[in-house]
Amino acid sequence: MKSQGPGRSELVAMYSRMVMARRFEETASTLFVSGELPGTVHLYIGQEAVAVGVCSVLRQDDYITSTHRPHGHAVAKGVPVRTLMAELFARTTGCCCGKGGSMHMGDLAYGMVPAIAIVGAGIPIAAGIALAFKRLQTDRVVACFFGDGASNEGAFHEGVNMAAIWDLPVVFVCENNLYGASTHVSRVIKTKHVADRATAYGIPGLVVDGMDVIAVREAAARAVKRARDGKGPTLVECETYRYVGHSRTDPGLYRPKEEVEAWRRRDPIASLKTRLIQNGTATTEELEEIEKQVEIELQDAVEFARSSPHPSPEDALRGVFCGEDDSSWASLQ
Repeated sequence: MKSQGPGRSELVAMYSRMVMARRFEETASTLFVSGELPGTVHLYIGQEAVAVGVCSVLRQDDYITSTHRPHGHAVAKGVPVRTLMAELFARTTGCCCGKGGSMHMGDLAYGMVPAIAIVGAGIPIAAGIALAFKRLQTDRVVACFFGDGASNEGAFHEGVNMAAIWDLPVVFVCENNLYGASTHVSRVIKTKHVADRATAYGIPGLVVDGMDVIAVREAAARAVKRARDGKGPTLVECETYRYVGHSRTDPGLYRPKEEVEAWRRRDPIASLKTRLIQNGTATTEELEEIEKQVEIELQDAVEFARSSPHPSPEDALRGVFCGEDDSSWASLQ
């Protein structure tokens, strides 16, 4: 039996989350160029349908693991944009108290493990969290995001194999945006799809249009249900595209202009907006009002971050050990 699709409120909520993810990235990019943000940023622009589609079928007490490109995942999982922006500004009100920055943001209260910037390193960690969930006899699930490049790391094969043999409740989400930094996926993967590798581990492998949030949601729903029912992991490959370079300082000149333009014509936000209007789910005015509210919330987040205090030298010694008064990991105890 085919699962029932998302209702009106869910569709509108997904549109809102995707717009927020896109505008958060564009705002972060502007702030970085202006010199307000320390460190670097790896933007998620173009891939919003993957994070939002997957997270739309997760509960708050389900966990996600992320990568060096985590902003979209954080927005999709519901981490408040105020604390995300403050984290980019390295302020104490940030979701990681200003210690993580762009590549290590997250908040366990919202089910996001602080992002892991080492390529592929989140995969065995996701399996470990899923093992904890299973041993605790819960029905909680882990969604593990990683790129096509990470699927060539040893950690991928070890983590997926371990999750498979133990039937762990984890969904492996490969965001195949065609490039591992500047290397095209066709130069480093012999199979047609990353998902083809699932066969070697005896688990399902799904390939989905990562520019279609509804298609991603449907595939994720199947995978999450399988995991929650105790049947083990699924490898979901989402074919997507990042419109910008690997990092903010990368002009992306290794990509043909025609390729970028072709993917931009499939923009996930514009496509969903058109679909919602054409099928009568929402009016143009309703969606424009959502866009206005996103701008208001983002401007508030920027002002909140700017006015928040910098960490003190003593803060470097706080949070080094997980003490009894630290409730961050309480949900795993």
